[in-house]
This record gives sequence, structure tokens and C-alpha cells, in this order.
Amino acid sequence: MKKFLLKLSNLITGNAFDDKEISLVISQPLKDFVEDEVLPGLNFSSNYFWLSLESIIEEFSIRNDDLLNKRKSIQKQIDNWHIERKQSGFDLKEYKDFLIDIGYIAPRSKDFAIKTRNVDPEIRKIAGPQLVVPVMNARFALNATNARWGSLYDALYGTDIISEEDGAENVGGYNEIRGEKVISFAKKFLDESIPLANGKFKDVIKFEFINSELLLTLKDESKTGLVNKDQYIGYMDKGEGKFGLLFKNNNLHFEIQIDKLHPIGQEDPAGIKDILMESAVTTIQDCEDSVAAVDADDKIVVYRNWLGLMKGNLKRSFDKNGKFITRELNPDRKYLLKNGKMILLPGRSLLLVRNVGHLMTNPAIKDKNGNEIYEGIMDAFFTVCISIHDIIGNGKYKNSKTKSIYIVKPKMHGPEEVQFSCDLFEEVEKVFNLPENTIKIGIMDEERRTTLNLKECIEVAKERVIFINTGFLDRTGDEIHTSMEAGPMVTKAAMKSQEWINAYENWNVDIGLETGFMKNAQIGKGMWPMPDEMLEMYKTKTIHPKAGANCAWVPSPTAATLHAMHYHQIFVEDEQKEILKREKAKLDDLLKIPLIDNNKQLNKEEIQKEIENNAQGILGYVVRWVDQGIGCSKVPDINNIGLMEDRATCRISSQHIANWLHHDLCTETEVIEIMKKMAVVVDEQNKNIVDYKKMAPAFDGIAFKAACDLAIKGKYQPSGYTEPILHQMRIRRK
Repeated sequence: MKKFLLKLSNLITGNAFDDKEISLVISQPLKDFVEDEVLPGLNFSSNYFWLSLESIIEEFSIRNDDLLNKRKSIQKQIDNWHIERKQSGFDLKEYKDFLIDIGYIAPRSKDFAIKTRNVDPEIRKIAGPQLVVPVMNARFALNATNARWGSLYDALYGTDIISEEDGAENVGGYNEIRGEKVISFAKKFLDESIPLANGKFKDVIKFEFINSELLLTLKDESKTGLVNKDQYIGYMDKGEGKFGLLFKNNNLHFEIQIDKLHPIGQEDPAGIKDILMESAVTTIQDCEDSVAAVDADDKIVVYRNWLGLMKGNLKRSFDKNGKFITRELNPDRKYLLKNGKMILLPGRSLLLVRNVGHLMTNPAIKDKNGNEIYEGIMDAFFTVCISIHDIIGNGKYKNSKTKSIYIVKPKMHGPEEVQFSCDLFEEVEKVFNLPENTIKIGIMDEERRTTLNLKECIEVAKERVIFINTGFLDRTGDEIHTSMEAGPMVTKAAMKSQEWINAYENWNVDIGLETGFMKNAQIGKGMWPMPDEMLEMYKTKTIHPKAGANCAWVPSPTAATLHAMHYHQIFVEDEQKEILKREKAKLDDLLKIPLIDNNKQLNKEEIQKEIENNAQGILGYVVRWVDQGIGCSKVPDINNIGLMEDRATCRISSQHIANWLHHDLCTETEVIEIMKKMAVVVDEQNKNIVDYKKMAPAFDGIAFKAACDLAIKGKYQPSGYTEPILHQMRIRRK
């Protein structure tokens, strides 16, 4: 098989295969999309493309089957172990020995350092916010890509970081009192990030240059400079007396924009109209949890938008408050450095693409036996092929200046599954004649078997890995499912204070630093889920850079601009150096199952409240997923607080109910009655959504059934995943 693929890759025009028959059954719209949109500009024929994919499917589908069967086998062994010890009780040492015996805990790796090469600086050395966006939504995908730079004034003015007290309400037109608060806040940020040798930025009345050095005149006519002169990088001349001053702090840039003719600049003593922040340094364009892609038509939308991003021609026009707007990718930003040379800074986030995991298949393509092919294999092949447009310069802009392709791979269980992904990427590279290790991998640390074997997972990908991160929700979903038979789990609120999760967050960083991620790769932390609660985010999300994470997820471009301030306050590399000195997280703590304490049993009211919370969250998400094909959106919770929801949040809620059902804390009848009660609440929350299909009072819709199935049948879902039920129900709905 490998020889065949090598032969194919050496005949990249594919003409030699025009007489061979393709046995794949391919959706005609997908076939047309490849022929008419993907392949023009690439030196591959359609026949070569499909024959190569067919060969990879033949080689990797059996391995994929085996990996999924191993998941089932391991889960059954763990279930039986817990069932057999229900009377004798739990012994941690015995449990750990058992997990080692069955291969759940792999043999420990010796010390090593990752060897990934040709990695862009946005991943290697720039710590900053990271966006995750559904690539299926072109407008969102463009907004996120363009969020590399964001207005600090706008981000402050439009959010609750600025209090509405003392006449500073955020209503109607421009409020001067609120604007003054914004400017005061922003200038304090400047004082902290690029402090002056003397005075404060609120007293600056003029910027000038003497011998290429920046001097600032204060209102008392004295002159001063920066404490650290090297923080001033250069400027951008915008004509008509407008210019931007570029500064760099902790490897992140921002630009002070001067325009004395602008309404804001006119009122500012120094003519400052705004501070433009380097914000979302990287963005993950997501084909997985935040999208609802269940068939060929959906996958075409996913791939078409990724193609538009790689070629730089993605555009969307829409009406915004009565004004017709066309959104497209931002150009790079040109500055004149102090030494007289020009520099181009990227105008867009560095893009990574998240493929789906190993579990799901998709009917867009079927093999010669009529079986749907694995979607993860399909994603790898398509997203890499499309990315070649960027690699060879077919695009309007460059994404990766090092000619790398960055694929984030979710929901892998242990080192064998990481090895599978790496081997798949290697074969795709051969097919498309790409240099070895062009495709880089981001490892999502969101499954229990991956956490326990994180070092071993990194080792098998040590020449490709550029990213690891923690994801509380999926990881908790797998924690519950893996230990389903151990007993009833604590509430979701209590889960966040359990020993295993604190160890998990530290373990991820410890392993990343131990294996050489500092200055080489990203260590990430999870999403801030409340896009409207920016003050609370600003107060608390310092915990992520302080924890040694050089990227952390935020829910919007505005949040990225605000979170960027944390990376000016905290130099992550210094934090990582300190973390290297601490005692490392312990494997034993990771194995402590979060069961309800026998001495702290919940009463009926507490159980009812928790199930209501879970049920409302499931329904609020599922009704949009199934009925409208929305994979990620701001969904009101039971208290009407908007939360960014995707399949991970649905997974933990459904597994939690399934666990309590299994251990008789509630009955199926009670769960269904609570679902009906919460369906009324969700209907009310969605009453203003166009074409919304109410669940009550009939409770006979596909979405309501899907939500009930996720909870009631949750114990029997593979690894507790929501995809099988959601995909089935969405296809029925379509």
C-alpha cells in the first residue's frame, strides 16, 4: 500500500490514472466542488485526488476500526472492575495496577524534547489569546481571522468592564462620560505596559521624534521617554497628520493611533483616537464541535470556507443596522522601523484547522462496500489539500510563512490514536508531495486516557506537535463516562474543585514544559464561556497566563482584545520558568474519581435542581443543533445568562444525568418530566428566534427526542459522545 501511495505521489499530474476506475461512491455536489473549486491551481487531476483518497481509506479504515474497538474493550474491562468491587470498596493502588495491566496506562516514556521544525512565531514565541470559530459560518470565520487586531477603545466602551455608574450608561449614541472612562482606563494600561520615565500618559500632549527616538511632551512642557526605549518599534504614516506609533511588550504589539481631526482625537490632549491591540494571535477554524455538519452539503460549506481562507478570497456581504457591509480578510500592516527599514506585521490571525476525531463517519463518501467513510480521514485529506493553496502561494495572503499546515486533532484516546493521526498525516504528505512533517498536530488533552499518557502522546508526535491544551467540559464528560460504574458523581459545580481536575490542569502544563514546549509550542487553556461577562473575565482570566498557558480560548474578537491586556501584564515565559521549579502534579491525583461523598448525600430538592440545570442546558443547545444546524452559539442558561455552548457542554450534561439515572438518584420518568418542564423554559427563551420550532406542549419533535435520548441513553454512547445521536436526528430533521 505504501509503495502504491509513493508511486501516486510521484505522478502528481495524475494523468497515468485517468483509465483507472474509482470505486468510491461520492456525492455529486462534492465531486463538482473538488473539480471546480479545490483542484484549479493545484497540479493534481480529479482522478488522482479520488484514487489517492481511496487508497488511504483502504489502509486506514481497518486501523480506525481497531482503535474504536479497543476503546470499547477497555471501557468494558473498567466497568467490570468497578462492578466487581462495589462491595469491597475502591483501592487506588489496586486500581492503578489494573489500568497498567490492561494498557490503559501506557509504559512511561523516558525524557525527551519535541523536535518540531518550521513553526511560525505566533505558535513558538508569542503568547496571546486564541479564538475557536465554526468555519461553517463564513462571517464568523472572517471576524475571527481579522481579530488579529482590535480596537481597545471599542472593546472597553461596549462591555461591562466600564461601569455605567455616574452617567456612563451604554445606551443610544456616544456618551462622553463613558468615553472619558474608556480613555482613562486605556491610558492606565499604557502606564503599566510601556511606562514613561517621568509622568503619566494622561499628561502627554505631544509625540515627537529626535534622532529616531520617541519623545513625549507633558502638559508642564517637560519632555520624557519610555523607561524601556526598545518598546517603541516604529510608526505608520497614514497621511493628513494621521499616524500610528507601534510598541512591543512581552512579544505582543499595540499601536497608539494619532488623529487630531477625529472626533475622539480632537478632544485628546495628544490627539490619541484609539489604541489598536494585537489580539487573537492564533485562531482555530473548527470543523468539529462548534459546527453541525452531517452530510455532503454541510461538508462542502465547511471546506469551501476553509478554501476561501487559504486563498484569501472569502467574502460575505450583509446588512448591519441598515448599512450594507462586505467583509473580507484584512491586509498586512506596514510600519517604518526606527532603523529606517520597513516591516510587515500580519493583519490576520495565524490559522489552525480543527479536524473531527476518529469516531464519526459521513455519508458524503462511501467505500466500495457502501459503508460511510471515516470523517476524520476525510477531513485530513481535504483540509490538507486545500491548505496547499497557501503553501504554494495561490492565496492573496500568506497564512503560514514557514509553509506549515496546522491541524488540531480532538478526542484522541492515548498514544496509539495519536500515532494513527501522525501516520495518516504522513501518508497525506506523500500523496500531495509535501515535505516530511509539513502537517503539524495540535493534541487536545480532553480524554482521560490521553491525560494519563500525555507525555507518551507527545513523544509519538514529537516531530509534529505544536499544541496541547486542556478542555474541562469534554474531559469531565469522559471522566464521568469512564467511571460510570464506580458510583454517582458530584454536581457540576462541585466538579471544578475536585482533586483530579486541579491535578489535570497542572499536569498538562508540567508535561508540556518537561517535553520542551517553552519557546517551541503552545500550551493552551480552555474557553471563557460568558461573552457578556467581560469584567469578570478581565478580573479572573489572568489565571491562565499565570498557570503557564501561552494561549487561552476566548469567545469573541472583543474578548480577545480585552484578554490581550493580560499578556502585557504577565510575561508567560517567566511564569513557565517558575513552574518548572514546582512539585509536579501526581498521577495518583488524576485517578481520584469524583464521587459523591457517602457522608454528603444529596436531598431530593438538590437532585431536582441539578437535573433541571443539566436538562435546560441540553435542550437549549440541542434544539438549535437539530432544528437549525447551529453547532455553537450563545445559549441562555437556566438563569438567562448567555453561555457559549458547543457539543462539549452537551456531553458533560448528558453524561451527568446518565450517571445519576444509572445509580438511581432519579428515574427515567422523572428525567422526562423535567425535560418537559425545561422545554417550556427553552421555548420562552427562544421565542424571538425566526422559524423557531417550539417543543411544548406536544413534546413530539425530533429535537426534544434527541435531548431525552442523550440523557437516557447516555450510558451506552461511545465514550459518552453526543455526535451519534445528534447526527442521526439532524439528518432526520433535514
